[in-house]
Parts: sequence; structure tokens; C-alpha cells
Amino acid sequence: MTRRLTVLPAREVTEGAVRAALAGTAPLAVLPSGPPAVVGAAREVLRPQVPLESGADVVVVTSGSTGGGRGVLLPAAALQASAAATLDRLGGPGSWLLALPVSAIAGLQVICRSVLAGRPATVLGDGEPLAAAVGRLPAGRRYTALVPTQLRRHLDAEPAALRAFDAVLVGGAATDPVLLARAREAGVAVVTTYGMTETAGGCVYDGLPLDGVRVRVADGPEPGGIELAGPVLALGYRLDPAATEAAFRGGWFATRDAGTLDGDGRLTVHGRLDDVVVSGGVNVAPQAVEAALREHPEVADVVVFGRPDEEWGQRVVAAVVPRAGVEPALPALRAWVAERLGAAAAPRELHVVPAVPLLHSGKPDRRAVAREVLR
Repeated sequence: MTRRLTVLPAREVTEGAVRAALAGTAPLAVLPSGPPAVVGAAREVLRPQVPLESGADVVVVTSGSTGGGRGVLLPAAALQASAAATLDRLGGPGSWLLALPVSAIAGLQVICRSVLAGRPATVLGDGEPLAAAVGRLPAGRRYTALVPTQLRRHLDAEPAALRAFDAVLVGGAATDPVLLARAREAGVAVVTTYGMTETAGGCVYDGLPLDGVRVRVADGPEPGGIELAGPVLALGYRLDPAATEAAFRGGWFATRDAGTLDGDGRLTVHGRLDDVVVSGGVNVAPQAVEAALREHPEVADVVVFGRPDEEWGQRVVAAVVPRAGVEPALPALRAWVAERLGAAAAPRELHVVPAVPLLHSGKPDRRAVAREVLR
């Protein structure tokens, strides 16, 4: 039987539409909000006029933080397995606050978990104080999911509102340890999540896989490539069999993230394999440099990347959002990073930017930052 996608703008997605997709009766895709070019690119990836691949019930367009976005083919069973395992890990069904776009897997999964729990999600309104939204949540267990930027903003403005949740899932991008420690010291029940659209959302919580999920790291120099398996996996990519074959093999998904596993099976993620900067023959993980720089008292936010360098092969470049009233200097930042990570990781170029642009999923748009500061 030929099946075609129902493509909805994010603002028109209802729990009924998600419920129908999970039941296998009405395949769903969500268009991201944003400029016409962004919406048009997503529609081109989805190509709703072309029949849907067998077994898929939801197609989610990735944010394209490391390149062009793809349409990820998710069966209802994968979404349900992820939602059920999450609720089990967190201590049972509860009421969810939706604070993320439903065009991204993290936001869509909030709706899926709400449908599975039989409790409507409460939506955080644009500009609405977190405390006001918490006040609209039913009594009982309460959960939400945020990206690190949201966690930082709410922690600065309304820490008491964050403490009202039984769990605050934080993922979508690396969360620096200082922010996590600060949140936990404030009494916030933060749970770090690792996963992606291809795994129906977060599937490793606080370093440990959800029930049914398996993690391995490819053999070779550490950190190696992280691979994931289990009932949460997608089928592949929309109308792209070559990319599907390259990423999904033998029941495992190759994430292109670098990581290590300790003796207890706890995963540490070191960033994207593709993002590694090789400077003077030394591999430098941009996320580690970002985490170190965020600890500096003059740095509010930062994105780190590499650019060609005749002497070093690549140089480490830092685009820094300064704290109010200060102007970070490269020598001070270099010394700060070198003391913590070694000289090779110290940035050799500094750009001060007003803000870090975000993709529709809430992840930092590294490519946009690099284009802006290097043009």
C-alpha cells in the first residue's frame, strides 16, 4: 500500500497528529519554523509527493549542524521504545512541559512521551516565565527537556522553577561541567542525555544507556567512534540509500561522535569526529576547549573551530560572547586553556561576537559562526 507523508508546520502539530503517527495510520513530518529558505530546504528533503519508505511512520529533518540536513525515517516502534524506556528510567509517567520545537526530535519526543503517559503536554509560551508554565502543570511527577542554553538562562532567572521538576533532561549539545555542577548545587534534578534523531532522541542518560540500548566504541586510537544499537534505531534516511548504507550496518548506527567507555560501561562523549582540530600534530576536541573557556570569568558563551594554518596545519579559533562590561584578550584566554588542556588546545585566534546563533533544534550553528567571523 502506498503511504504518503502528512507535512505540518510546527505550529499546527497536535497530540492527535502524533498519536495517529504512533498508531501507524497517518505518517507525519514537521516543518521547522524559520525563514522561507529553511522551510523550503526541509520540504525538499521530505519530498512529500514521493511515496514513503516501508516501515516509516515519522520523518524528522535533522538540523544540519555539520552539513546539509537529512530526513530520518523513524518507525512508531522506535519512538515508543524510546519514550517507554525514558519514563522507566525517570521513575514513571508524569506531566511534561514542552519547551523545545516539535520539528526537532527532542521536542517531538516530549509529545510522544505525553501521549504514551496519557497526559497532555503543557506548552511553554513564547516569552512566558518558566514559573508561570510550571504553575499550569498538573500535580504529580513533572518533567521537561531543555538544551544547555535554556538551562543556563532559566538557572540565571528562575532557579526555583527548575527545582519544581522531578527531572530536567538536558541534551542536543554538549553541556559544560560547570553549568551542570551549578544546576545540581541549586537543587535542579538535571539528567544529561546523549542521542540523536537517528536514535529517536536521547538514549544514553548520565552516561548509561537506556534499557535495550547498546553502546560500543570502534576499535583504534581513543577516543573512537561511538556506535549505538537497540529498538530505538531509525530505519535510515529519506530517499538516500547510500547514506543509509554508510551509517546503518548490522543493526548498529555509526554516530560520527568520538567517545570512550569506562569499566562500568559509562560513556563519555568527546565531540564530533569531524570537528577534531589537528594543530601541530595534536588532536584537539573543540568541545573540550569550549568547556574550558566557559569557566573563564569573562566568557559568557563560545564556539571553537579550526581553520587552515601554514605553520600548524590548523589553528584553534575561538568565537567568544563576552560577559557584560568586559573585553576578553587572547593572551589571557590562551594561558587559561593551556593550563587546563595543554598548549596545543589554546586558541591562536579570537573573535568577539554578540551571540551564538542557534539552529531550529537549539544546537549552536557552528557553520554560521565560522562563516561570519572568517568572511
